[in-house]
Amino acid sequence: MSTNTELRQLSTEELEARVAELKQQMFEMKSKLNTGVLDSTADLAKTRRLVARCRTLAREKQLGVVRKAKTENRKGEKE
Repeated sequence: MSTNTELRQLSTEELEARVAELKQQMFEMKSKLNTGVLDSTADLAKTRRLVARCRTLAREKQLGVVRKAKTENRKGEKE
């Protein structure tokens, strides 16, 4: 699996290629699910969420949205 920071470093074209690759994996998983060979149905949901994450990041890049990394607040600091 890829983390958000790894995915944010990819270009829009690379994200779209990753989406196509993941969709192919989902197709294969669904085929295995229908034949009863799929080991973990949770992998199907994880892949679906990863596709959505990649599409969201690609769309953010198209719109020029810049997101800051989340940082933890130390005690005593104001938000």
